Amino acid sequence: MLKVIERLTASKTGEPTLEIAAEIELTYDERKRGRFKTQSRCGKEVGLFLERGKCLLDGELLVTDTGEFVKVVAAQESVVTARAQEPMQFARIAYHLGNRHVPLQIGEFWVRMQPDHVLEDLCRLYGLEVTSEQAPFQPENGAYGQHGGHAHGHHHGHSEHHSHEEHSHERNLGHENSHGHEHSHGHRHGQEHCHGQEHHNHEHQH
Repeated sequence: MLKVIERLTASKTGEPTLEIAAEIELTYDERKRGRFKTQSRCGKEVGLFLERGKCLLDGELLVTDTGEFVKVVAAQESVVTARAQEPMQFARIAYHLGNRHVPLQIGEFWVRMQPDHVLEDLCRLYGLEVTSEQAPFQPENGAYGQHGGHAHGHHHGHSEHHSHEEHSHERNLGHENSHGHEHSHGHRHGQEHCHGQEHHNHEHQH
C-alpha cells in the first residue's frame, strides 16, 4: 500500500524529476478528509494520513513515506450548475448564495454547487438556468482559506456529462503521521502508468 503522509510543499515543486506513482480520483467531500483508504486509477491501494481541515486541490501532489508522489484528480460527481444571462443577475445570485455559506464554485456567469433543492429553486427565482450534471466540483476556499499545498494543472469543468459511479468511504487507519524523511527522485514527471484496465474503486465503510 502507498502510504501518503504529507502534501508536496512549494519549495519542492521546482525539482525537475518527479515520478507520479499513482493518481487518485476524489470527490470534493473526499478531498476534505485527512485519513482514509482508497484506490488509484490503476487499482493500487493508497492510504492517506494527512492533517484534517485542508481540502486537497485538483492536480496537487502528495508524498508517500517512501518519497513517491501521488497526484490528486478531482472526480466527476453530481453537481448543479446555474447559469446567468447578464452581470447583474449573476452578481445577485452570487451574493445570495454567498450568504448561505455553502461550498460554491464560480465561473464566468455560472455558479456550481452540490445538489440542494432549496438553493436550486432560489437560482430559478432569479431567472438562472439550472442544470444537474456530472462534473468535477472545485469550490472557492473562501477569503480566509489556507491551501496548505501546491496545485498543478488546476482547471474548471463546465459541462462534462460523463456517468461516473461515486463511492465515498472513509476508513480510519489509526496511525500517526511520520515526517522528517528525505526524498529521492530520479524519474521524469508524468502520469501513473496502468497495466490492464483502469478503474476507480473505493473501499466500503464498515
